[in-house]
Amino acid sequence: MSPTTSSLPRTAALMLLALAAGVGGTLLLRPHPKEAARQEPKKVMYQCPMHPQIIQDHPGDCPLCGMALVAMDGSGASGHDGPEGHSTVTIDLERQQLIGLTTTPVTEGAVGGEIRTTARIAPDETRIRHMHVKVDGYVEKLFVDFVGMPVAKGQPLFTFYSPDFVSAQKEYLLALRTRKALKGGEREDSGQDLLDSARRRMALWDVAPAELDELERSGEARKSLTLRSPIAGVVTAKTAVEGNRLTPADIPFEITDLGHLWAIADVYEPELPRLKVGMAAALTLGAFPGKTFTGRVAFIDPQVDPKTRTTKARVEIANPSGLLKPEMYGEMVIRSQARKGLVVPVDAVLDAGTRKIVFVAMGDGRFEPREVQTGANLGESVEVLSGVKAGESVVNRANFLVDSESRLKAALSHMAHGAGKS
Repeated sequence: MSPTTSSLPRTAALMLLALAAGVGGTLLLRPHPKEAARQEPKKVMYQCPMHPQIIQDHPGDCPLCGMALVAMDGSGASGHDGPEGHSTVTIDLERQQLIGLTTTPVTEGAVGGEIRTTARIAPDETRIRHMHVKVDGYVEKLFVDFVGMPVAKGQPLFTFYSPDFVSAQKEYLLALRTRKALKGGEREDSGQDLLDSARRRMALWDVAPAELDELERSGEARKSLTLRSPIAGVVTAKTAVEGNRLTPADIPFEITDLGHLWAIADVYEPELPRLKVGMAAALTLGAFPGKTFTGRVAFIDPQVDPKTRTTKARVEIANPSGLLKPEMYGEMVIRSQARKGLVVPVDAVLDAGTRKIVFVAMGDGRFEPREVQTGANLGESVEVLSGVKAGESVVNRANFLVDSESRLKAALSHMAHGAGKS
């Protein structure tokens, strides 16, 4: 056998091996049919939110109602990309201008620096004095005869006749004469003790030292006792009438010092952790525009009112000019320690009951609903703890219209999804 003839089988075998290797490589490189199906891009279909039966493979308007078609997901329903019950909506610039839609950026600023609430002016309970008589008797003459009259400390209020008081004066004069009689003798100390006892008794009946001096000088018992105001203030209650009988249980006069007052502020429950005794406070009232009355938190009520969910905070305010009156009503700002946080306008946050929603501008007229958690209320703005980032823009006007369209789109998508399954 010639060399040429013997090499033919070998050449044929090599060609078969090469062919097998090529076919095998092609099969290895070709993806599995299922894998190939996964790699193929999905075709986006568009559907009318109002008429789910209108579906087409390109964007456009619904031929029945003219609404813009929205993209559908693989299940045949419009995509749901927001909190439950909400969907992202697309609003063109012309419609935004028509409904007055505006946005504002999420900013980082100082939050928690003040607590805003209302306050009511009340008398300082530590500066209220009740007048009492220590023995039974009768009002003879009134020097202060109406509620609201200002009085000075030591000013006469009324004269009071009491048989016991007359007897006490006579005993005092007798003790005085006894001391004089025993002066220089062995029992001089006894006479002084007797006089001191009589003087203490008169002092306990609120007899002023000046009246005792007058009694010693004149040596005659007076028929009536003059009772004087213990503090400077205003008469806030009066039961004394000339001729009526008084007992130690009666309160003929109530006198209140209005030079210092309390402003009782209602602080809501969520703001209580930031409220501390000693914080500075500022009070403004409609009666005095442009004027601010300052003070400090002196007391925080340990209980929460179950009806209003507020706690009373007592702020002490000086009132030397007498401008403030009890029962006035105003606005209180209590300044607390500030911290940094994200802030949005109050109008941008929609309260959906169990959650709060904002709409974030995503560009190209798209507005995405986000669930957020809010913190401190800052008056016209509110702190946002989660759900948005600094620099994003949120809808702060016409957001109720955006919310309505978002809910409608989500509801229609849900209905269309259910119809597709059936």
